[in-house]
Amino acid sequence: MWNKTVRKTGSPIAVLAMTLLLSGCYQGRPSESPPIHINPNMDSQPRYKAQGESAFFLDNSSMRPPVAGTVARGELFEDAGLNTGIDAQGDTLRKIPFPVTMSFMKRGKERFNIYCLPCHGGLGEGNGMVVKRGLIPPPTWHSELVRNYPDGHIFNVISNGIRNMPAYRHQVSVKDRWAIVAYFRALLRSQNSTRADLPDDKKAELSK
Repeated sequence: MWNKTVRKTGSPIAVLAMTLLLSGCYQGRPSESPPIHINPNMDSQPRYKAQGESAFFLDNSSMRPPVAGTVARGELFEDAGLNTGIDAQGDTLRKIPFPVTMSFMKRGKERFNIYCLPCHGGLGEGNGMVVKRGLIPPPTWHSELVRNYPDGHIFNVISNGIRNMPAYRHQVSVKDRWAIVAYFRALLRSQNSTRADLPDDKKAELSK
């Protein structure tokens, strides 16, 4: 009688233990069933995809134009001259609106070598590597016309491009664009300088 009781009560326990054992072995195996998401919060919510269709708006487009007066983050240009090269009165800036230091110039040279040198060449003569590969050559910087451009004009060209030159306002920050202008000026000076531009100690060396 006692053995029968043990056998009857032990059988469900054994089955349960075997079930747990088998379920534990099954864990970690690949499954096509999605996992149970106990607490979804706001992970799944209705939304439109970019360029998707919407029956809510009259033009059936889910993408809406910005509200009038909207300013994108990072594009609040309170100082027109600093950010465009043209001041609030519409006049092109004659000079760089930053102190031109050696570190500022070196930064301009670094950015120049990345973004300008491939087309304009190391001296601004319009003979960069991509020109040698077939691109229409840009004009030399060492003409009297280009040398007389105000700094704001050069900044504006870097920002918005001109003819077949693309705009670089998205790749190069405002300050770095002005740094390129500073290096541009130094490059022009180096290729169009005279003996009178040299320091006195350098003039003495040339006289020896």
